[in-house]
Amino acid sequence: MSSEMLVIGASGKTGKRVVQRLEARGLGVRYGTRRSEIPFDWEKPETWQASLAGMRTAYVAYSPDLAVPSAHAVIAAFVEKAEQAGLRRVVLLSERNEARAQACEKLVIESSLEWTILRPSWFMQNFNEGGFLDGVMSGEVSAPDSGAPEPWVDLDDVADVAVAALLDDSHVGKIYEITGPELLTWSEAVDCIAEVSGREVSYRTVTPQEFEGTLIAEGFPKDDASFVATLVAEILDGKNASTSDGLQRALGREPRSFARFAADAYATGSWK
Repeated sequence: MSSEMLVIGASGKTGKRVVQRLEARGLGVRYGTRRSEIPFDWEKPETWQASLAGMRTAYVAYSPDLAVPSAHAVIAAFVEKAEQAGLRRVVLLSERNEARAQACEKLVIESSLEWTILRPSWFMQNFNEGGFLDGVMSGEVSAPDSGAPEPWVDLDDVADVAVAALLDDSHVGKIYEITGPELLTWSEAVDCIAEVSGREVSYRTVTPQEFEGTLIAEGFPKDDASFVATLVAEILDGKNASTSDGLQRALGREPRSFARFAADAYATGSWK
């Protein structure tokens, strides 16, 4: 297999971790981003061919989200281009219990490509690299949750599985649901961050409409804010309130805990 691998979304939360791990092994990586030397843009299919040229293996993170209704047609077109380009293997970042994402997975599964599907739970790093960082820093995190706990997952665990699947044939044809080791409510997760960081941070459940208003205030276009608020409320409706053994099956070790994530994040400068 070629030592040069395409990482689509190389500047994203998972993609950058996958890149770091591959490059640490001395493997060549082609960055699949809009600003790369050979650009890759999901909204410009004319960029895909050059990005795929010569690649045998690809990590694929679709932006904005596989649950977006338009994603199905985009992934269908991408799979066709990938097959034509001679791509051999795809590791697809998906999500748990999301019918539209799983419809996109089916396109990959039914293709001629070797595939591995990753279905992580909600990322712990959303609190220090993502949409809830501002809430932590301002003293109140809010989301349209159902009160059900979440099996928060550390992105370092997701990236470890992704790299294993890119490099090791034993992961071909596997679907891995990757979660953390425990269930924590949003309040418990935020309390853990408050304790570790010494910050005064509380949690408040809001309606999807209130969450949409927050997103609009942060600069989201109304249609996008409405979609994201509805999607987040769907994800947080309790259907994912269980842990899974994807990491254990893939790598033979236990996932990282939220407390370890929070301590490591604070030690490396988060929430200061």
